[in-house]
Amino acid sequence: MVQIETLPNGVRLVTEAIPTVRSAALGFWIAGGSREEKDGESGAAHFIEHMLFKGTETRSAADIARQTDAIGGQMNAFTTKECTCFYAHVLDDHLAQALDILWDMVFCSRFDQKAVETERGVILEEIDMYEDTPDDLCGEKLFEHVYAGSPLSRPILGKEETLAPMTGAFLKDYHRRHYRPDNTVVALAGSFSEEVLADLRRRFSALPAGEKTDTAPAAYTPAFVATKKPIEQNHLTLAFPGLTYDSPRRFALQLLSAILGGGVSSRLFQRVREQQGLCYSVYSYGAGHADTGVFCVYTALNKETEAQAIQTICQVIREFLAQGPTDEELERAREQSKANVIMGLESTQARMSHAGRSLLFTGEILTPEQIIAAYDAVTRQDVMDLAKDLFRWDRASLSAVGQVRSAEEYRALLEEV
Repeated sequence: MVQIETLPNGVRLVTEAIPTVRSAALGFWIAGGSREEKDGESGAAHFIEHMLFKGTETRSAADIARQTDAIGGQMNAFTTKECTCFYAHVLDDHLAQALDILWDMVFCSRFDQKAVETERGVILEEIDMYEDTPDDLCGEKLFEHVYAGSPLSRPILGKEETLAPMTGAFLKDYHRRHYRPDNTVVALAGSFSEEVLADLRRRFSALPAGEKTDTAPAAYTPAFVATKKPIEQNHLTLAFPGLTYDSPRRFALQLLSAILGGGVSSRLFQRVREQQGLCYSVYSYGAGHADTGVFCVYTALNKETEAQAIQTICQVIREFLAQGPTDEELERAREQSKANVIMGLESTQARMSHAGRSLLFTGEILTPEQIIAAYDAVTRQDVMDLAKDLFRWDRASLSAVGQVRSAEEYRALLEEV
């Protein structure tokens, strides 16, 4: 059973005891992703994620690595637009030590200037890696333009010119301002003792309060962008305004996406790949944020076939708008989504992530039964109404990467279909 507790300083602690397992997953979730960064701070949240593995007052980076390996555990982190998460997955016998290491990293790091210089080089290599990954670049360019003028438009990794002036002192101060009790969720799932729980309460109750930071609003604006790159395939992302991550219509969106482009039986896969052989990969997905979102269709294909593929994708969407899903499609998508929920929550790591992310973003944690009921409640009319709200051609956007046409030519292509 999931238990939620709010400590006096505002830290929220969510736990789920699972006595039938021997592992435990622990996560520190901070509502401090890249969208909290101001001009000139781009990449700071991700830089800090790296630096917290580079040594504390009592442990070197090598100590952290050795001690984590010595307990046979997994310790990692990630940064998104909306949050940063540090987590450990270990056997219950080693949970107390994993907590000590994780706490030491996240709240007692040194931000040594020499380590900052070294890690800056690592991040610049990471940026180059993403630049060489065209599907990621295609999505990044889309976000840059549809959210222009807001922090959501900036890359999570930052850019060389914003990373260059960042010092250990700057990163330490940024950490102090953004790693606050009021925007922290601690999630623990699996096998754990009352002693570990008491230790968590003790440590996090001691965090000093900080001043809340304002998050700049963001709104979707239609945009067309073409990025030339000497690669064999052209990568295309067609986008429309989407939903926020806590929208009550998110379950209908998941079913809509599954029917349209969620798997090998989806309409886009069957039409664009299987029937016409225009691509190897085509799929749809939604990306929601606190106050906005996008719904996207992605494909990668030969330059000579992209016009036909765009025409086919638009035709599939128009048919969906006109006819809606069949009853069989809706039930198939519903069962797929329900199975993904159940099977996806069979590990302590997944249950911790579900609890931490849900509480941080939506303020509540739905049980598997509630999620299944939400999918069961979606009707065919719900999906049709949502499709009509999403697929507005005057609000369409497109990002293209490769040996591409101009942005205006893609706009004209879309207008033709």
